[in-house]
Amino acid sequence: MYLSYFGLSEKPFSISPNPHYLFLSERHKEALAHLTYGLGEDGGFVLLTGEVGTGKTTITRSILEQLPQNTQVAMIHNPALSELELLASICDELNITYDTQNATLKSLTDIIKQHLEANNKAGGHTILIIDEAQLLAPDVLEQLRLLTNIETDHKKLLQIVLVGQPELQALLKRTELRQLAQRITARYHLLPLTQGQTVAYIKHRLHIAGCDKGVFSLDAMQTVHQLTGGIPRLMNLVCERALVGAFSKQQLIVDSDIIKKSAQESLPMDFVAKQSDESKPTGYTFYGLAFAALFAAGVGLSFII
Repeated sequence: MYLSYFGLSEKPFSISPNPHYLFLSERHKEALAHLTYGLGEDGGFVLLTGEVGTGKTTITRSILEQLPQNTQVAMIHNPALSELELLASICDELNITYDTQNATLKSLTDIIKQHLEANNKAGGHTILIIDEAQLLAPDVLEQLRLLTNIETDHKKLLQIVLVGQPELQALLKRTELRQLAQRITARYHLLPLTQGQTVAYIKHRLHIAGCDKGVFSLDAMQTVHQLTGGIPRLMNLVCERALVGAFSKQQLIVDSDIIKKSAQESLPMDFVAKQSDESKPTGYTFYGLAFAALFAAGVGLSFII
């Protein structure tokens, strides 16, 4: 209802992962570089973690776009599986035929091994990507490690990308998973966007949707960052609601007041309160900065704060 009012061709802040709106911040590019390097190695595990809504799916899609054409990819989106179910899911993703009635861990492992060897002989590569990997049980993770034992004299025949929330890092620190942890060739923890990146993100999505006008004031975009902590998914929720709010008031510019109201309506109240409290300078911070400034002036040093 607000699209024509703001000169938009479509909704710019949908929470659906539309590749057309792909925004790679410096942090996303850095994560992509780390993971691409890991996949360029001879095998093992690659690890990507981050809080909910920070853009892990964006990175995963970017990785898929850069893979060579001779790469076979198995994607597991719901890893809350048993060992047998996981192997069966891998077979399904790689179009490997198996006896569904009499499948065992050994029989499935054997046919996966045959498939990996045949694909490698044909000059291909095989990658397994597991989303929400923090849901994997320790025994299932161990089964994955055993799959990476399938190798030639020069390389492992299966590379595995584990994508999950921060809990995945704690899971991999368990004693019984230390062998798996030692096989991680690249890892990256994705942080939320900075304030500057938040501004660029909002402008980017508006531009893709056909609007290059200053719909959001600078103060409004800074408030978006303050109230969402720089988490893209939450930013989308707030900005979408803000456009509706501005339209209902017949305002062409979204200001910080509209953003604050939109955050109250679209985000959990405890989250908004937490972000607001964290943005306020404490006495310790103020006096700490003042002391640093005095110290710099006294000894002739310069600080970048």
